[in-house]
Amino acid sequence: MSVTPTRRVVVVGASAAGLAAAETLRREGHTGPITLIGDEPAAPYDRPPLSKEILSGAWSPPLRPISTPSTWNARYGCAATGVNVSARTVLLADDTEVPYDGLIVATGVRPRRLPGMPAHVLRTLDDALALKDRLGPGRTLAAVGAGFLGAEAASVAAGLGTHVTLLEPAPVPLAHAVGEDVGRILAQVQLDHGVDLRAGTGASEGVPGGVRLDDGSVVEADTVLMAVGSRPNTEWLTGSGLTLEDGLVCDELCAAAPGVYGAGDVARWHNPLFGTSMRIEHRTNAAEQGIAAARNLLGAQRSFAPVPYFWSDQYDLKIRAYGLLARPRRDADRRRQSGRTQVHRRLPHRRPPHRRPVRRHATQEHPGLAVVHRPACPLAGRRTRNFPRSDRMSRGS
Repeated sequence: MSVTPTRRVVVVGASAAGLAAAETLRREGHTGPITLIGDEPAAPYDRPPLSKEILSGAWSPPLRPISTPSTWNARYGCAATGVNVSARTVLLADDTEVPYDGLIVATGVRPRRLPGMPAHVLRTLDDALALKDRLGPGRTLAAVGAGFLGAEAASVAAGLGTHVTLLEPAPVPLAHAVGEDVGRILAQVQLDHGVDLRAGTGASEGVPGGVRLDDGSVVEADTVLMAVGSRPNTEWLTGSGLTLEDGLVCDELCAAAPGVYGAGDVARWHNPLFGTSMRIEHRTNAAEQGIAAARNLLGAQRSFAPVPYFWSDQYDLKIRAYGLLARPRRDADRRRQSGRTQVHRRLPHRRPPHRRPVRRHATQEHPGLAVVHRPACPLAGRRTRNFPRSDRMSRGS
């Protein structure tokens, strides 16, 4: 079901996906009322700098808003608490109801937490500023989780002179995202910068002055950061009749129900390019899916079939990954899911690898490619042994 250009659209979630959806609606000619609902009182801002420039002090708040809400009704600082799909209304925390003809759900995720003593998380600007104040020479940080968020925070903290212990239950950090080969490279980078990286070590709870490990021992630290993943914000949809399973379940058009679409971190949709459902928590996907959901709400009816893409900054490295790079769970799926991995270093005057050639050539047989480069390195262009060459990528095309 699509909405006509003059009908009411409500977008719940005022971050990358929600803003992309609202902007796309206007760009595609929708002239009806648009209401953008967000639970944070501040104007929407980009989240990737929180674990990079904001945490390091390179940037100072306030952050520049992603967009100016001049063409829609902005309801910031008031969370959605429920939706009545049959009546087509969204209930807000102040007990008001917002009617809609079309709804886009883009409520994102929230950090997971371990039991025990409260610890820092890193999701909002306030989170980043609070953690930043705890970093510096003579300070100690225990970061639980060596995924992208934990690894980026560890690299910034170490660069500020903080003694960092990085705990990761998996034997190879980030193997689930970039594969074991690149995961080992990134683990060695942390060790080379003095981080006490403990792979294969899980944490069970926060305790006064540190964190307790699964074996009962305690890692002492002034500050503990929990970077152990996230949970999709779907509680407000409970009882709505929409399908919820590690996110809002959507089809390949990003549709969850007639007139209801999902976008961004909260959406689990069927990606026909890979023949499976997926939920991706990366900035690029959030914006692209917001665009796709808005267009399909207006009647485009085009499958959302992207090659997943993400990036990460750690120390002097830029990591870019395309596709699905994790080790497959079953040998029968190895060829379809394993993908390819490449390490690439380049000089600063060379343009970084562009996404589109990779997107055009990604297939179910070879769905992934990872690129790691330094802004300035005398080994630029030299291929690392055992990493297959991609001519397009090595040319920086």
